Amino acid sequence: MKLRIKGSSLRLRLTQGEIRELAEGRAVEEKVPFAAQTTLTYRLKRDSEAREITAAYAGNIIEIRVPERAALQWCASEQVSLTHSQPVPGGDLRIALEKDFACLAPRADEDESDNFPHPQTGRLKC
Repeated sequence: MKLRIKGSSLRLRLTQGEIRELAEGRAVEEKVPFAAQTTLTYRLKRDSEAREITAAYAGNIIEIRVPERAALQWCASEQVSLTHSQPVPGGDLRIALEKDFACLAPRADEDESDNFPHPQTGRLKC
């Protein structure tokens, strides 16, 4: 799972395997280690009580919860993304969950073997 943070937006990109994990009810998470034994964790979970996609940050953990029904529908469909704008002080936090497509131009430093096949093969480049 990849996390992109830009301004007031969070974007998570999930591989096929991570989508399967989410569909099976498991949380998907990644950890980024820093010096002095500090780790940033970002996690995506299904939540049967959530009404909207939500994000929270506490204790060096970014946790994004997605309503269970929406997650199951997304995982089982060809729908590319789920988005929601969460009100926060001073505006909105835009949250996007996306299926991660393989780039059309191979990159030597990235394993894309579990990414989704690119829907526009032959027309666009990353």
